[in-house]
Amino acid sequence: MRKIVAILFCCAALASAQGPRRAPGFALPDIRMLTGHTDGQFHDLADYRGKVVVLEFFQTTCPHCAAFANILAQVETKYGDKVAILAVANINTDNAAQVDQFVSGHKISYPVLLDQGQMMFSYVRSPGRADLPHVYVIDPNGYIRADYVYDVTSRDIFEGKGIFTEIDKILVKK
Repeated sequence: MRKIVAILFCCAALASAQGPRRAPGFALPDIRMLTGHTDGQFHDLADYRGKVVVLEFFQTTCPHCAAFANILAQVETKYGDKVAILAVANINTDNAAQVDQFVSGHKISYPVLLDQGQMMFSYVRSPGRADLPHVYVIDPNGYIRADYVYDVTSRDIFEGKGIFTEIDKILVKK
């Protein structure tokens, strides 16, 4: 019996110690495409290969998401074209008009994509854990290096300078 428990414990430890996982691919329309702008387009994760990608899942009614939009604007200013920022809204909870209003209200200049839930499901490993905001930091080779949901332990990522530290770690390795 002890051997079985020990084997199960070792298997659990190995499973939790796995390295980074490949970021699931996607191609989603941006908000500009659905609101009639002529410069709207599809965004494919593969198009961002070679850059650090900050991928955020948000909801327009989330106060932490609104605060994080300001942090992402700072990321955009600091890193320029070294880092790509992609925000994703679920159109089952936010319609295109709500997302467009959020983008305008926060003066968001990075792409805001619209998902029906399938793409988010491929990222969020625990389907019951779809708390927002949820951010992934993806390295230039397409691997998820960091994954954060807003809570007490990740407050510095969403309200402070923690996201800059995560990006810097990846850029130094590059």
